[in-house]
Amino acid sequence: MASFHHSIKSGKKGSARRHSTYIGREGLHSIREDLIHTSHGNMPDWAQGNPGYFWSMADRFERANGAAYREHEIALPNELTAAQMIDLAEQLVRNLVGNKPYQYAIHAPEGSIGRIQNPHIHLMYSDRVPDGISRAPQQMFSRFNAKQPESGGCRKDSGGKTPLQLRQEVTATRKVVADTQNQVLAAQGHEACLDHRSLRERGIERVAERHLGSHFIEGMADSEKAVYALHRSSEPGRGTPS
Repeated sequence: MASFHHSIKSGKKGSARRHSTYIGREGLHSIREDLIHTSHGNMPDWAQGNPGYFWSMADRFERANGAAYREHEIALPNELTAAQMIDLAEQLVRNLVGNKPYQYAIHAPEGSIGRIQNPHIHLMYSDRVPDGISRAPQQMFSRFNAKQPESGGCRKDSGGKTPLQLRQEVTATRKVVADTQNQVLAAQGHEACLDHRSLRERGIERVAERHLGSHFIEGMADSEKAVYALHRSSEPGRGTPS
């Protein structure tokens, strides 16, 4: 059942390449058999076809207190086929990232309860906005120079914005995510409709669902798992990407 889950994260310097490996199910993570699709785009010339190298350079040259990457984690409707999820992912990339460098992966692990797939996308991207100026890696991740852009790094999209502006952007972004998914669901003939607003904003007086960790679930009796699975299939909740 389609449910709305969207979280926005940022990764500190030194964590980007590691996270790229994780979402791409590379190396030690290749034992996980839940990867549906992965792709990347808008990479500079020196990283064409090699997103791992791009994130390695971000880890190396981004300033000490800067974010090496940002990420959208979004639950995808399991009403959709794998091909339809990929089409939805590409639309989310266009609507959320624009022309910034990005890498994404769609995972569809089997849930611990009910054995229902939990499809979701990890969309990681650089906050550095390309401006047509060719820069080597070290310069790209250096501080932006407004007076002489060619002498500094790429501008960060979040730079110079107030906390209020950033909060408003988050609200607007969550609406874009819900609207994009609803458009795809409707186009595929599904009646499911996602709402990005909180329960309070929708006037629903109910405690939001809490995700049960895997260790807690493993300790539940089969009868308890069945009741919990039925509950989750009958009420709107939030996905739990991994």
